[in-house]
Amino acid sequence: MKIAFKIIFVFIIIVSAGCKKFLDRPPLTVDNDETAWTSEEKVRLYANKYYTDFFDGYGNGFTTAGAPLVGYTNSDDMVVQGNQPNFTRSVPNTGIWNYSMIRSLNIMLDRIETRMSGILSASAKAHWLGIGRFFRAFRYAELVQAYGDVPYYTREVFDSEPDELFKARTPRNEVMDQVYDDMKFALQNVRLNDGEQFVNRYIVAGFVSRLALSEGTWQKYYYKNNERAKKFLELAVEAADMDISSGKYDIVTDYKSLFTSKDLKANKECILYRGYDPAAGVTHAIASYGNLAESTLNGPTSDLIKSYILTSGDVWQNASTATASFNLDNLIKTRDSRFEATFYSKPSLLNRGSFYYITKFLPREVEKRTQVDLLGMPPEFTGDKNETDAPVLRYAEVLLNWLEAKAELATLGGTPIVQNDIDKTINKIRLRPLAPEAVTRGVTLTAPLSLAALPADPGRDPQVSALLWEIRRERRMEFAFEIFRLADLKRWSKLEYMDNDLNTDLISGGWVDFPAQLPAALTAANIGKIAVISTTGVETVYNGTNAAAMKGFYKNTANKNRLPFLNQVNINPYLVPIGISEIDFYASKGYKLQQTQGWPQN
Repeated sequence: MKIAFKIIFVFIIIVSAGCKKFLDRPPLTVDNDETAWTSEEKVRLYANKYYTDFFDGYGNGFTTAGAPLVGYTNSDDMVVQGNQPNFTRSVPNTGIWNYSMIRSLNIMLDRIETRMSGILSASAKAHWLGIGRFFRAFRYAELVQAYGDVPYYTREVFDSEPDELFKARTPRNEVMDQVYDDMKFALQNVRLNDGEQFVNRYIVAGFVSRLALSEGTWQKYYYKNNERAKKFLELAVEAADMDISSGKYDIVTDYKSLFTSKDLKANKECILYRGYDPAAGVTHAIASYGNLAESTLNGPTSDLIKSYILTSGDVWQNASTATASFNLDNLIKTRDSRFEATFYSKPSLLNRGSFYYITKFLPREVEKRTQVDLLGMPPEFTGDKNETDAPVLRYAEVLLNWLEAKAELATLGGTPIVQNDIDKTINKIRLRPLAPEAVTRGVTLTAPLSLAALPADPGRDPQVSALLWEIRRERRMEFAFEIFRLADLKRWSKLEYMDNDLNTDLISGGWVDFPAQLPAALTAANIGKIAVISTTGVETVYNGTNAAAMKGFYKNTANKNRLPFLNQVNINPYLVPIGISEIDFYASKGYKLQQTQGWPQN
């Protein structure tokens, strides 16, 4: 039974101030603030409303904000036909931050403390306080990653308290110390098991490993505060250890099945998933955006394609010419198995950004039905009728969070990484089963990563150690087109990887032998519009007579670089500016709201 994201209920808490009139009567079919806090089940219903806020999965219907593939197109993994997505370059007019969820969570925590001591057992009370503090920590971690300093509240604030309502932004470190305490409390008090698909301590631990790793690396690389970095990196290791040592989770499923299954309930890699069921009116559209029938402007960059490790464990620059070849057939056989599971096996005109079509979220049986058997598209893979479950928190992420946090701690005086650490994380992931269809195409397992023989990658950022480079590469392959890449670049303070002037591989896509693979593109209409880039960076534009030379990484000549965003006056791409309307609203009440660091100060 898929519970957490499919509970339909009416549950209203009246929290606004107001006078009670004689004819006011409590409704008979909904709870209000006077009647809601009378049982554990009602607390559960109240907490359930946060699930779809924090655990997006594949979104809902055509709502894809926060969902993979289409919700995160701005990174060095994705090239767009035309203008590349830009970072914010000016302060917006509208307000863009919202504290309604923080207020709601503080109300929940207050009511549990003040009204439910005689209703909940001590352990139940501790559990629900842990749930509330976990979600509050989660939300504040998101706010801090976006804005830096933010006002911090631990209680319900009323209209009669303007000094609190309009208080100054709390320094980031003070906020994150409170977040740290909330996360520690949740790790100690949330139940180990609270029923299928309800938040438990293992789910909390997985997300804490993510949030603490993020803060630890932000502190190390952006704020240059090693002491605070160690505090959060140690918490990331501690949290991930809870899941790893539990023995509850494992890597036992082929990669593509994780994203295309209609039932992830029994999957040991899914610590938390979002279930979809048309009978309950819950479906999504993510598979339709990659169903091999829809045209798309977004595809993989040459940079991403080049980053996939060879099955030998080495990088393409160190391989023989035949092995290093970027012909798609060769990529499928010689690159890590996740490559084959992520892309369609032939170049496709439907992906106009790259000509490599992303099929990571499309089941293999649908691909075969429509492309091999030439049968019609199943209705559930059109529009917003998709039924495939979404992995929200994967064990592979926890393993990589644990390894990265330990590796970062080692650079700060912690215990060095040993081969066993690599074997229980990266190498365990590389040993995941292969789909029979992949084996038929010549896919093999990637060789284990050896700490004593790390790849000598000539493309490695010299500021990053060889070990951290390979850990980051593993994240990139594992999470391609999911939700992490831009966030990873920010926390590593590496947004320069997205600067088109510094990285020309961001403007081109997949390797295409046009005469052999896509001759239909070599038309008079495409003269001067399509080009190819060689592995040495030489560009050849199609002129109508040079078809034989059109072999290389595809580039649309209309593609335009991102506008400059690094080292620009009053532009800080790492943090989000506050909207002018927010600042004006504070001023209208006699208060001053400081603008985000790195943006024009009011």
